[in-house]
Amino acid sequence: MSRTAELLDSVLLRADPYGRIICVSAYAGMTDALLEQKKTGAPGVYGAFAAQGDWQAALDDVLARMLDVNAGIFADPAEADAFARERVEGARSCLLDLSRLCSFGHFQMDQHLMTVRELLASLGEAQSAFNTALLLRGHGVAARFVDLTGWCRSGDAPLDEVIADAFAGIDLARELPIATGYARCSESLMRRYDRGYSEITLARIAVVTGAAEAVIHKEFHLSSADPRVVDGVRTIGQTNYDVADQLSNLGMEAIHPGAAKSLRRAGIPLRVRNAFEPDHAGTLIRADLQPATPGVEIVTGLRDVFALEFHDPDMLGVKGYDAGILDALKRHGVWIVAKTSNANTITHFVKGSMSAIRQVEDDLSAAWPDAAISLEKVALVSAIGRDLGDGILPRALDALAEAGVAPRGIHDLMRKVDLQVVVDPDQHDAALRAMHRGLVERAPERRLHAA
Repeated sequence: MSRTAELLDSVLLRADPYGRIICVSAYAGMTDALLEQKKTGAPGVYGAFAAQGDWQAALDDVLARMLDVNAGIFADPAEADAFARERVEGARSCLLDLSRLCSFGHFQMDQHLMTVRELLASLGEAQSAFNTALLLRGHGVAARFVDLTGWCRSGDAPLDEVIADAFAGIDLARELPIATGYARCSESLMRRYDRGYSEITLARIAVVTGAAEAVIHKEFHLSSADPRVVDGVRTIGQTNYDVADQLSNLGMEAIHPGAAKSLRRAGIPLRVRNAFEPDHAGTLIRADLQPATPGVEIVTGLRDVFALEFHDPDMLGVKGYDAGILDALKRHGVWIVAKTSNANTITHFVKGSMSAIRQVEDDLSAAWPDAAISLEKVALVSAIGRDLGDGILPRALDALAEAGVAPRGIHDLMRKVDLQVVVDPDQHDAALRAMHRGLVERAPERRLHAA
């Protein structure tokens, strides 16, 4: 959304702009500033408020950032600036009132923090949607700002009801709705999906309105590997939701898995397009698409994964270890990428802030003082496809050996949709290139058919 000027020509404006619903996310970096930096965990307004820090200064910085964005989009940003100030100052008033209320012993701040988080997150999506509708109206399009954030609305309704009410009476043949990616509802999207809520909103809009297709516009094509690391990548073209789920597990989301579930159940295909190549059809993801021949469709990876190894000689035959470890990981919001175990060792490959992972380590040490717990940074590289075939493992090992990459571990399950290789962090890119070369570039052409 930060490249709005380019999106005008490639996505937003076309000969017939109607018959669509556009659901927008916040401008780049805005949600980081409102909540926390997604990669580093550095606090934004929410983090400062939760820690009783200088959240007002952080909110001032957000407003300044919003006004800078407006100045880059509009020749006269007065209307956009007024909207941004109204939302930010409204949120400031709410947080000040809440702080005063919780200064009394009867009210506990931690009971309200999720509401605060949702309130703050909504500001970014509201600005983006309002601005987009305003910009389109300036180009002669009958665009309507559809505010799903629940601003100044009392009570919470189920998400589908919120969407149905918001779109009731809109004639899609004559108006172009621009909806916020955040929706306030009784399900509490952030509590369930954290920052993946915008794609959940998009999916439910598609289901509730009976869309023929859902489309996600990204900066790149959904390709056979990261083009910034691997030369000669291919646009995938077609795949199914199984592959999309595996990509989500590795953080390379074609779409949030919760959103994919909604679309899959409703029989709605998803198209992933490069927003800046409007003439390219992109990649179509369907539930019923199976390959006629086995093969790898995409090779992707994760740097900075932590191998959390839990070893206890007394583990064999004793229940409770696995559940206790999972509970600690969930409690501290650590994302599990993969897991292996044997008679007395359980290793989780996890992604999260170092502070959260250390808290998990401390909790496990306190619960099982005789266990040996170690933490090591590794990288994961995965080959993904609808059907990898039975010969995938030896081919992957040959490709890695040819490139001089020594795997630290391998996860090859009976259901052949992904093969994960554990390598040292400094070998991530080499492993990615080697597996792409051996499993994609040298693979025979594959045929597709619908089940």
